[in-house]
Amino acid sequence: MSRDMERGIGQRVAEERKLAGWTQPRLAQEANVSVSLVRAVEQGRAPASPAFVSSVAKAFKTSPAEILGQPYPRTTRDETEVSSGIALIRSELAAYDIPPAGLRPRSIAEIAADVERMRTLRRASSLRQMSQDLPVLMTEVRALVHSEQGGNLQRAYRLLCEMYLCARGLAHKLGYTDLMTVAIERLGWAAAFTGSRLWVTSAQYFRASILTSTGDWNTALVYLERCRTELESELASDDIEHLVSWGGLHLQSGLAAARAGDRDTADAHLAEARETAARVGDPNYHEPVFYFGPTNVGIWSVGLAVEMLDGTEGINRARNLPVPASTPKSRAGHLYIDLARGFLLHGDRAKTLDALNTARKTAPIQTRYHPMVHETVRVLARQEARSTESLRGFAAWCGVGQ
Repeated sequence: MSRDMERGIGQRVAEERKLAGWTQPRLAQEANVSVSLVRAVEQGRAPASPAFVSSVAKAFKTSPAEILGQPYPRTTRDETEVSSGIALIRSELAAYDIPPAGLRPRSIAEIAADVERMRTLRRASSLRQMSQDLPVLMTEVRALVHSEQGGNLQRAYRLLCEMYLCARGLAHKLGYTDLMTVAIERLGWAAAFTGSRLWVTSAQYFRASILTSTGDWNTALVYLERCRTELESELASDDIEHLVSWGGLHLQSGLAAARAGDRDTADAHLAEARETAARVGDPNYHEPVFYFGPTNVGIWSVGLAVEMLDGTEGINRARNLPVPASTPKSRAGHLYIDLARGFLLHGDRAKTLDALNTARKTAPIQTRYHPMVHETVRVLARQEARSTESLRGFAAWCGVGQ
């Protein structure tokens, strides 16, 4: 295990603070958080939430990835394989509008079948397979865009959007935030040529997520409000693309509001998304860009409560939440990661570890690389007078030094 993996968020915050020559009260003032929270996070007594991380990073004029220590060092063959495609994906994103020299793509039907397989891998958080297969397929879809015309050209751009969404998901889960940002920019570029409301909204949704993750919550809320204005005239219809777009944008607004500490606004956006999800139902159409429906809104409701540091409310929201077998593993895994955070805030350490283990079984690689999992494990270990064998085993599995 590398030295950087042994350091948690609290240690990095303390180091950055000392390098800046700041006291804990000065950091609290600059980041607009409480002094007690700064102390608790630095001492490992309280978990650092994403809102805390982005606020502190903004105060230090650095990125959340620096505070989180991402991307994590590759110290095993397994980790090297999971990240094996990153360099090629980076090159592919740079070449986005250039025809690949000498490459004649297969038929659009053959390529679409492989893109569907990649979409399935993305929803299942099969990161290793994605990393190995995505770069070559991205290049072929780029060639397809430069060889098709008419209606097939729009279809080719939709396939390219899926490639960028897969690249974004892989980069996000492995902690390559710079690459994630480029993938979202490319998604916005390609979406404009698809003729699809959902793909345009997808680009807007993920653009707002960058603003939210960097602590620019008010800008994210203003931008999302502007995006929803484009949809309002179509809401009376039952057009599924407009409804899913509307609901997805409200969920992203709820996250921005939750991280800004505005519970009333977060709950209002959640209520709007829930009402829209009731009209849509859980996805049963072939190509949803967003996995949006009552189940996903329920998963989000747990996460939003935890983002507002109300673990008890998150637990209550999860209590009667059905998770059908058809739920993508990435979403179900996220639910249990958030639920573990909720149990930790609630003070139930045994159930915290239970939820982490469920997340591990559901979406193992996603769980292993999730920074909030690492943070939860560190704080859980700190709170235990004597760490259990199961906790030590979980910590070793996800590369966390206690």
